[in-house]
Amino acid sequence: MGANDQGANATQNRWIVIPRTLCFVTHEQHLLLLKRSPNTRIFPNKYNGLGGHIERNEDARSGAIREIREESGLEVKNVRLRGVIHIDASPSYTSGIFLVVFTAEALSREFTNSSEGTLEWVDLAQVYEKDLVEDLPILLPRLFGDKASQTPFAAHASYDAGDRLILRFGDETE
Repeated sequence: MGANDQGANATQNRWIVIPRTLCFVTHEQHLLLLKRSPNTRIFPNKYNGLGGHIERNEDARSGAIREIREESGLEVKNVRLRGVIHIDASPSYTSGIFLVVFTAEALSREFTNSSEGTLEWVDLAQVYEKDLVEDLPILLPRLFGDKASQTPFAAHASYDAGDRLILRFGDETE
C-alpha cells in the first residue's frame, strides 16, 4: 500500500484534527505542573501538565518526551500511554484536537523553567488546591487516583451551549 492509498488527501467534508500531547510527570509523590503564563493564548494562569503539538516527523511518545525536555529540561523514564481525547471545541470549527495523554517519571526534580509559564512540583494530595485547567479534576483520578487503570482510556470532549466542558469516557458508555 502506498501513501496515496492512505486517503489522507480525502479531506472534503472530513473532520481534521491537530495532534497534541499532554504528559503528567511525577517524582515520588509529586506531580510537575506548569502554571501557564498570563500572556499565553491557551489556558492563561491555569495549571496543566507538559505537552504541545506533535511534529510532522515524530510519533506521539517521542513528541511527549521532546515537549518535556523543551518545557522542563527533565529526563524521564517509564513514559506510558494513558489515553486519548478527541476534543471538539466548537461546531463552527472545521478542526479539533486529538490529545494523546501520557505519564512519565522524572529522573530528578531539577528542572529549568519554561518560557510558557512557571513549573512547580505539587504534592499529589494537594494538586486539587491549584487553579487547574478544567479537565484535570476529571483526568487526574483516572491517572493517579482510585479510578486509575492500566488500560488506556478513550474520551471525547466538547462544550455545551453554556460553554461548559462535557467529557465522556468510552468505558462509561458501554
